[in-house]
Amino acid sequence: MNFSHGRLLRLVKETEYWVLFVKSCASKRTLTSCIQPKLFYLKENNGYLRKNLLHSTSFCYGKIVPFKLSDIGEGITEVTIKEWFVKEGDKVNQFDSICEVQSDKASVTITSRYDGVIKKIHYNVDDTAKVGLPLVDIESAEVDEGEAQQTEILDKDAITLGEETGDDAVKLPAAKEQILTTPAVRKIAMEHNINLAEVTGTGRDGRILKEDIVKHVESLKKAKEEVPKPLDQTPIIEKPVPEPIKSLPTPVRIPPVIEKDTIEPIKGFRKAMVKTMTASLKIPEFGYCDEVDLTELVEVRKLLKDSAAVKDKGIRLSYMPFFIKAASLALRHYPLLNSSLDEPCENITYKAAHNIGLAMDTPNGLVVPNVKHVQALSVLDVAQELSRLIDAGLRGALKQSDLTGGTFTLSNIGSFGGTYAKPVILAPEVAIGALGTIQALPRFDNAGNVVKAHIMQVSWSADHRVIDGATMARFSNLWKSYLEKPSLLLLELK
Repeated sequence: MNFSHGRLLRLVKETEYWVLFVKSCASKRTLTSCIQPKLFYLKENNGYLRKNLLHSTSFCYGKIVPFKLSDIGEGITEVTIKEWFVKEGDKVNQFDSICEVQSDKASVTITSRYDGVIKKIHYNVDDTAKVGLPLVDIESAEVDEGEAQQTEILDKDAITLGEETGDDAVKLPAAKEQILTTPAVRKIAMEHNINLAEVTGTGRDGRILKEDIVKHVESLKKAKEEVPKPLDQTPIIEKPVPEPIKSLPTPVRIPPVIEKDTIEPIKGFRKAMVKTMTASLKIPEFGYCDEVDLTELVEVRKLLKDSAAVKDKGIRLSYMPFFIKAASLALRHYPLLNSSLDEPCENITYKAAHNIGLAMDTPNGLVVPNVKHVQALSVLDVAQELSRLIDAGLRGALKQSDLTGGTFTLSNIGSFGGTYAKPVILAPEVAIGALGTIQALPRFDNAGNVVKAHIMQVSWSADHRVIDGATMARFSNLWKSYLEKPSLLLLELK
């Protein structure tokens, strides 16, 4: 028997006795869904009146919904739980952080899609969670029947803008392109007056997730807040410079002694390295080495790093931005080194973007984030983006987009004191370079005099299926010329 909310209240008030007194229900939907019809006989006017009333069998706050791990793209099927931000019994709101997971490509913070209470956590820290299976169970009064069913089938019923999903469906104007989303996401977009066509979806097949909506909202807020501040007219008072304090020697940390064998599962970035290196070792590669005289570049960098343009950006100008930009200029003349080879070795794809990666040692292991579209960036732009990637790598906060899409790679072994190396190509790329430490060494100048020179060794590896030794040597010579004569960079910059 179905009752409307108004009729439920009338039936209760009509009786001589209050059979039910409900305080805790938060909404009409909760009241009607938690009360079941039951037959009662009530005494009225010295007689008995048969009446259909309602009896509360239990207090219900909402539906328990399994919050499943969505597909985060790039073929990732499992992740490792790094940290939980909630525990069972905690109350969460939409977009609150639930946990941080580590895939073999990047760290991702998972946020809640619902307002509710955490009823069950399915994994412990360091457990492996599968895509499509529940991370937590959330009891939520905000989930209706359609959304609960949708959650159970893992976004299977994602809709397209302009498509009707039933009699009560809200119609939106059809877009030129089909935009995959869910009713919950559509509701949030309508509340914030957001055009879903302007939101980039990160879900499977470009599906727009709730995380995409909240990021879009935050970006709009930041854009409004970024108003240029008025110049500070306060006079500058010079403070006395304190005398430098002599630093004490850093104590040597003695690692603990391993007393017994231990077994550690391979996961996270290390698992990605296993996959990548196993695939890379199938490539028939050859090596090419040379030395680069960076004496002029050392002087140029010394002048630029103290300039106002660099200081205003708040970045540390290292040599790497010059190496990366020079590589991009050389790749314009030798696009074959910025290509990829398909697995059957039948087609070469020449990449339009110069997404140059930098092999980086982080607390989580070896990662190779890349600077996107270097061909369109200045040396200062490259330095800024490189600074962001290094900072994110040290904090373990690299995004998936930072680690994918690379077309060419440089590895700075010189930061560890290395001179030569045999770098391994990151498939499907076709070339990689290892840069040694810069050393002050004696060399002969054009007049035959012995002079002090700043020398760096470079070691290249190339895919011999598509690149021959002569091409690699010509590319290396051109890249080397930009660094030995930094003024040549000016002729190539647009």
